[in-house]
Amino acid sequence: MDDDLPLSISFPPIAGKDAHILILGSMPSIKSLEQQQYYAHPRNAFWPIMSALFSVTEELSYKERCVHLVNNKVAVWDVIRACQRKGSLDQHIESSSMTANDFNLFFQQHPHIQRIFFNGTKAEQVFNQYVLPTLNDSEIYMPRKRLPSTSPAHAAMNFEQKLELWRQILAN
Repeated sequence: MDDDLPLSISFPPIAGKDAHILILGSMPSIKSLEQQQYYAHPRNAFWPIMSALFSVTEELSYKERCVHLVNNKVAVWDVIRACQRKGSLDQHIESSSMTANDFNLFFQQHPHIQRIFFNGTKAEQVFNQYVLPTLNDSEIYMPRKRLPSTSPAHAAMNFEQKLELWRQILAN
């Protein structure tokens, strides 16, 4: 751990008890932490993608957009509960400072989760390393899929390419 870096702490999930889909990021960006909102950076494609998939109008307040996701049985959370990081990029997360969220409790409280989608590579890597070994058999074998990061830092794909891949969360 780096004593010079502050400890960033994630926030609770957006999730209804009947959620079927879980979308996992790694850790909220500085902008998201400041605003206490998932995907608050104005250039992050998450909310525009959710708008296209679930008719979550971007003009709605953050709270209303969250309610809309819950009504569509979509949960959103981050794999990392706390970490030290210089800036907002996943590559700057201090590995030795990471602690994962409590997924055993989450899955007990949300027993209808059927599929997990990772918003980018880091979320999947951290989940596989820190969370997967702690899960029971039914959770270990739950279908999981990495999707392209909605972060503006992931510029290898344009919005339309990301949206097309994210449409997979609608398939049954």
